[in-house]
Amino acid sequence: MNPLKTSDLAEARAPAELFGAWFAEAQASEPNDPNGMALATAGPDGLPDVRMVLMKDFDERGFVFYTNAESAKGLQLGANPQAAVLFHWKSLRRQVRARGPVEPVTDAESDAYFASRARDSRIGAWASQQSRPLESRFALEKAVAKYAARYALGEVPRPAYWRGFRVRPVQMEFWRDMPFRLHDRVVFRRPAPDGDWTKERLYP
Repeated sequence: MNPLKTSDLAEARAPAELFGAWFAEAQASEPNDPNGMALATAGPDGLPDVRMVLMKDFDERGFVFYTNAESAKGLQLGANPQAAVLFHWKSLRRQVRARGPVEPVTDAESDAYFASRARDSRIGAWASQQSRPLESRFALEKAVAKYAARYALGEVPRPAYWRGFRVRPVQMEFWRDMPFRLHDRVVFRRPAPDGDWTKERLYP
Protein backbone atom coordinates (compact mmCIF):
# COMPACT_ATOMS: atom_id res chain seq x y z
CA MET A 1 0.00 0.00 0.00
CA ASN A 2 1.38 3.41 -0.92
CA PRO A 3 1.59 6.06 1.81
CA LEU A 4 -1.46 8.27 2.01
CA LYS A 5 -0.97 11.69 0.53
CA THR A 6 -1.98 15.00 2.04
CA SER A 7 -5.03 15.00 -0.23
CA ASP A 8 -6.15 11.69 1.32
CA LEU A 9 -6.42 13.41 4.70
CA ALA A 10 -8.41 16.20 3.13
CA GLU A 11 -10.81 13.76 1.48
CA ALA A 12 -11.24 11.32 4.40
CA ARG A 13 -14.76 11.28 5.79
CA ALA A 14 -14.66 8.49 8.39
CA PRO A 15 -11.86 8.39 10.99
CA ALA A 16 -12.23 4.63 11.56
CA GLU A 17 -11.64 4.00 7.86
CA LEU A 18 -8.62 6.31 7.81
CA PHE A 19 -7.23 4.72 10.97
CA GLY A 20 -7.63 1.28 9.40
CA ALA A 21 -5.61 2.34 6.36
CA TRP A 22 -2.84 3.85 8.47
CA PHE A 23 -2.78 0.88 10.84
CA ALA A 24 -2.41 -1.55 7.93
CA GLU A 25 0.65 0.38 6.77
CA ALA A 26 2.04 0.44 10.32
CA GLN A 27 1.67 -3.34 10.55
CA ALA A 28 3.86 -3.64 7.47
CA SER A 29 6.51 -1.11 8.51
CA GLU A 30 6.82 -1.00 12.31
CA PRO A 31 9.48 -3.36 13.72
CA ASN A 32 7.58 -3.99 16.97
CA ASP A 33 4.01 -3.73 18.24
CA PRO A 34 2.26 -1.49 15.71
CA ASN A 35 -0.79 -1.91 17.96
CA GLY A 36 1.01 -0.35 20.92
CA MET A 37 -0.78 2.72 22.22
CA ALA A 38 -0.14 5.10 25.09
CA LEU A 39 -3.19 5.09 27.37
CA ALA A 40 -3.74 8.13 29.58
CA THR A 41 -6.12 8.08 32.53
CA ALA A 42 -6.44 10.26 35.63
CA GLY A 43 -6.24 9.39 39.31
CA PRO A 44 -8.67 10.61 41.98
CA ASP A 45 -6.43 13.63 42.53
CA GLY A 46 -6.77 14.58 38.87
CA LEU A 47 -3.11 13.82 38.16
CA PRO A 48 -2.70 12.21 34.72
CA ASP A 49 -1.24 8.72 34.44
CA VAL A 50 0.01 7.14 31.22
CA ARG A 51 1.36 3.75 30.13
CA MET A 52 1.72 1.64 27.01
CA VAL A 53 -0.91 -1.02 26.31
CA LEU A 54 -1.73 -3.14 23.28
CA MET A 55 -4.83 -2.42 21.21
CA LYS A 56 -6.50 -5.76 20.52
CA ASP A 57 -9.42 -4.64 18.37
CA PHE A 58 -10.83 -1.55 16.73
CA ASP A 59 -13.84 -0.58 14.65
CA GLU A 60 -16.12 2.41 14.32
CA ARG A 61 -17.03 2.04 18.01
CA GLY A 62 -13.48 2.56 19.25
CA PHE A 63 -10.29 0.91 20.51
CA VAL A 64 -10.25 -2.19 22.73
CA PHE A 65 -7.58 -3.24 25.23
CA TYR A 66 -7.58 -5.79 28.05
CA THR A 67 -6.30 -5.53 31.61
CA ASN A 68 -6.83 -6.41 35.24
CA ALA A 69 -9.73 -4.21 36.34
CA GLU A 70 -8.17 -4.06 39.82
CA SER A 71 -4.95 -2.55 38.44
CA ALA A 72 -4.15 1.15 38.72
CA LYS A 73 -5.63 1.93 35.32
CA GLY A 74 -8.63 -0.31 35.97
CA LEU A 75 -9.45 1.49 39.21
CA GLN A 76 -8.89 4.88 37.62
CA LEU A 77 -11.26 4.00 34.79
CA GLY A 78 -13.81 2.72 37.29
CA ALA A 79 -13.81 6.10 39.03
CA ASN A 80 -13.43 8.25 35.92
CA PRO A 81 -14.34 6.31 32.75
CA GLN A 82 -12.58 8.62 30.31
CA ALA A 83 -9.23 8.21 28.57
CA ALA A 84 -6.95 9.37 25.80
CA VAL A 85 -4.80 7.17 23.57
CA LEU A 86 -1.88 7.87 21.28
CA PHE A 87 -0.41 5.76 18.49
CA HIS A 88 3.06 6.76 17.30
CA TRP A 89 4.41 5.00 14.21
CA LYS A 90 7.97 6.24 13.92
CA SER A 91 8.67 4.35 10.69
CA LEU A 92 5.83 6.24 8.99
CA ARG A 93 6.32 9.53 10.85
CA ARG A 94 2.67 9.52 11.84
CA GLN A 95 0.60 9.83 14.99
CA VAL A 96 -3.05 9.27 15.82
CA ARG A 97 -4.57 10.72 18.97
CA ALA A 98 -8.03 9.88 20.32
CA ARG A 99 -9.98 10.60 23.46
CA GLY A 100 -13.40 9.91 24.85
CA PRO A 101 -15.44 7.90 27.36
CA VAL A 102 -14.52 4.31 28.19
CA GLU A 103 -16.88 1.37 28.60
CA PRO A 104 -16.35 -2.31 29.47
CA VAL A 105 -16.64 -4.75 26.58
CA THR A 106 -19.10 -7.60 26.95
CA ASP A 107 -18.25 -10.69 28.96
CA ALA A 108 -18.48 -12.68 25.74
CA GLU A 109 -15.81 -10.49 24.12
CA SER A 110 -13.56 -10.77 27.16
CA ASP A 111 -14.03 -14.53 27.31
CA ALA A 112 -13.23 -14.95 23.63
CA TYR A 113 -10.06 -12.91 23.77
CA PHE A 114 -8.89 -14.51 27.03
CA ALA A 115 -9.33 -17.96 25.47
CA SER A 116 -7.14 -16.90 22.52
CA ARG A 117 -4.17 -16.03 24.74
CA ALA A 118 -1.25 -18.38 25.36
CA ARG A 119 -1.90 -20.71 28.29
CA ASP A 120 1.00 -19.25 30.30
CA SER A 121 -0.43 -15.76 29.81
CA ARG A 122 -3.79 -16.94 31.14
CA ILE A 123 -2.06 -18.41 34.18
CA GLY A 124 -0.21 -15.11 34.61
CA ALA A 125 -3.51 -13.23 34.73
CA TRP A 126 -4.47 -15.28 37.79
CA ALA A 127 -1.05 -14.98 39.43
CA SER A 128 -0.47 -11.24 39.06
CA GLN A 129 -2.09 -8.77 41.44
CA GLN A 130 -1.33 -6.08 38.89
CA SER A 131 -0.03 -2.71 40.17
CA ARG A 132 0.03 -3.82 43.82
CA PRO A 133 3.21 -4.15 45.89
CA LEU A 134 5.25 -7.32 45.25
CA GLU A 135 7.46 -8.52 48.12
CA SER A 136 9.83 -10.46 45.87
CA ARG A 137 10.13 -12.05 42.45
CA PHE A 138 9.92 -15.41 44.19
CA ALA A 139 6.44 -14.52 45.47
CA LEU A 140 5.29 -14.00 41.88
CA GLU A 141 6.86 -17.26 40.72
CA LYS A 142 5.20 -19.06 43.62
CA ALA A 143 1.82 -17.65 42.61
CA VAL A 144 2.39 -18.76 39.02
CA ALA A 145 3.22 -22.28 40.20
CA LYS A 146 0.10 -22.31 42.39
CA TYR A 147 -2.27 -21.48 39.55
CA ALA A 148 -0.43 -23.66 37.05
CA ALA A 149 -1.09 -26.58 39.40
CA ARG A 150 -4.71 -25.55 39.97
CA TYR A 151 -5.40 -25.45 36.24
CA ALA A 152 -3.09 -28.26 35.19
CA LEU A 153 -5.95 -29.98 33.38
CA GLY A 154 -8.61 -28.46 31.18
CA GLU A 155 -9.17 -24.86 30.26
CA VAL A 156 -7.95 -21.88 32.24
CA PRO A 157 -11.05 -19.77 33.01
CA ARG A 158 -11.02 -15.99 32.81
CA PRO A 159 -10.75 -14.25 36.20
CA ALA A 160 -13.76 -12.05 36.86
CA TYR A 161 -11.45 -9.06 37.34
CA TRP A 162 -9.73 -9.51 33.95
CA ARG A 163 -11.66 -7.82 31.18
CA GLY A 164 -11.64 -5.55 28.17
CA PHE A 165 -12.32 -1.86 27.88
CA ARG A 166 -13.30 0.15 24.82
CA VAL A 167 -12.24 3.75 24.38
CA ARG A 168 -15.07 5.37 22.41
CA PRO A 169 -13.54 8.45 20.82
CA VAL A 170 -15.33 11.75 20.48
CA GLN A 171 -12.16 13.25 19.02
CA MET A 172 -9.52 11.75 16.72
CA GLU A 173 -6.54 13.61 15.32
CA PHE A 174 -4.32 12.38 12.47
CA TRP A 175 -0.81 13.84 12.25
CA ARG A 176 1.74 13.45 9.45
CA ASP A 177 5.30 14.70 9.51
CA MET A 178 5.93 17.24 6.75
CA PRO A 179 9.04 19.21 5.67
CA PHE A 180 10.12 22.23 7.72
CA ARG A 181 7.78 21.19 10.56
CA LEU A 182 4.75 22.29 8.55
CA HIS A 183 3.01 19.12 9.66
CA ASP A 184 -0.31 17.92 8.32
CA ARG A 185 -3.02 17.73 11.01
CA VAL A 186 -6.67 16.81 10.62
CA VAL A 187 -9.05 16.41 13.56
CA PHE A 188 -12.45 14.71 13.65
CA ARG A 189 -14.93 15.59 16.43
CA ARG A 190 -18.41 14.50 17.45
CA PRO A 191 -20.60 15.49 20.41
CA ALA A 192 -21.09 11.93 21.67
CA PRO A 193 -19.80 8.43 20.82
CA ASP A 194 -22.79 7.76 18.55
CA GLY A 195 -22.89 11.23 17.01
CA ASP A 196 -21.90 12.44 13.57
CA TRP A 197 -18.31 13.44 12.88
CA THR A 198 -17.16 16.87 11.78
CA LYS A 199 -13.68 17.50 10.46
CA GLU A 200 -11.26 20.38 10.27
CA ARG A 201 -7.62 20.98 9.51
CA LEU A 202 -5.32 22.41 12.22
CA TYR A 203 -2.23 24.56 12.04
CA PRO A 204 0.95 22.57 12.71
